[in-house]
Amino acid sequence: MHMIQVVFLTVMVFFVIVTIHEWGHFYFAKRAGILVREFAIGFGPKLFSIKRGETRYTLRLVPAGGFVRMAGEDPELVEVQPGQTIAVRLKDDVVTRIYLDRLDDRSNVVRGEVEKIDIERTMKLDLSADGVTESYRVHPQALMITKGKETQVAPLDRQFGSKTVGQRALAIVAGPVMNFILAFVLFGVYFQMAGVPMENPDRLLIGDVVQGMPASKSDIQVGDVIDSVNGVKIGGDSAKMIEMIGKSVDVPLTFNVIRDGKLHSFKITPKLDKASGVGKLGISAAAPTRSVTFTETFTFAGKAMKNMTIMIFDGFKKLVLGDFKMEDLGGPVRTAQVTSQIAEQGLTQLVSWVAVLSLYLGIFNLLPVPALDGSRLVFLGIEAVRGRPIDPNRESMVHFIGFAMLMLLMLAVTYNDILRLVRGEH
Repeated sequence: MHMIQVVFLTVMVFFVIVTIHEWGHFYFAKRAGILVREFAIGFGPKLFSIKRGETRYTLRLVPAGGFVRMAGEDPELVEVQPGQTIAVRLKDDVVTRIYLDRLDDRSNVVRGEVEKIDIERTMKLDLSADGVTESYRVHPQALMITKGKETQVAPLDRQFGSKTVGQRALAIVAGPVMNFILAFVLFGVYFQMAGVPMENPDRLLIGDVVQGMPASKSDIQVGDVIDSVNGVKIGGDSAKMIEMIGKSVDVPLTFNVIRDGKLHSFKITPKLDKASGVGKLGISAAAPTRSVTFTETFTFAGKAMKNMTIMIFDGFKKLVLGDFKMEDLGGPVRTAQVTSQIAEQGLTQLVSWVAVLSLYLGIFNLLPVPALDGSRLVFLGIEAVRGRPIDPNRESMVHFIGFAMLMLLMLAVTYNDILRLVRGEH
């Protein structure tokens, strides 16, 4: 049952951070009047699909992101040419459906040859049937059906490209902004749950025990209150304890700790850490925590956002400078593995981790990399300066190449993740 719970929480983590991102795009696109054709979580083949109103909501096989498909972003409709024979279904002399194939199988329709059609601006269709030409108005939500697929027509004022630069930029940037908001809220929730270390503490707790280190071979536990080391009272002075451990390579130390009101004693021998040249036990000391006030919640959440953002950009800097090995990179599999490990530690730690992932997703999407939101904002910025948009075909090609490169990188890091799992590495 515990494993099922961990798997469920891991899946929910990805679902929440991706959904909130795509919802940002979706909400502001709808506010601008843009026709949103699909709201998708994941990529690849559809696992689940349901249509509500104008939008189809889908869950796809590969849980590596999501997308909101807006009308006008890519070629969507089969172009109907003058002289082509089609069938239309009418309601009060207004075209509600346009059929492009299997015309003989259609019932309650008008068949004819197209003389003129405009389903973007005038929304009119001139159809010649039995030598008589009739002019029909096309409903702005009419459906075009071909090869069993229904696609809603998109008048020009419902297309992404028809909106102002500001409206389009808002629809794009809203995704990352929603991730930032989610991260800030979750950091706040984390501090409300975990509290913050007390200033000038009068005692220290065992904050972590590293597996494989000397302390992990004893019965010392996270949360134990450190009373003394070799008879020397520690109080809240972590530097004193670190100094004693560092000078005691291969020399046993007696740790007295208080657990559940009782005194426990352990002999632990520090081993030499070659990197630092001092003794290490594999423990960390933490000050007792205190609750945070309502105002402090915002302050600490903001500081956490700032510090984590700096760390994320340091990681990007290493990628750009090539200061990494392939083994250092992790993809969806590695992220899911770490998420499941953190989920096992409890809800408090999981909340903090989800905040970090949401912040990372928001920042990553704002990078000026083709196919990401940041690249699309760059194109909009160029359009704002030039006063006219860049050729849509060229922009689509740039995004397509960028997406292909991201997928190749994703395959590489996923392969690396799977090898790490097979070898039993963490």
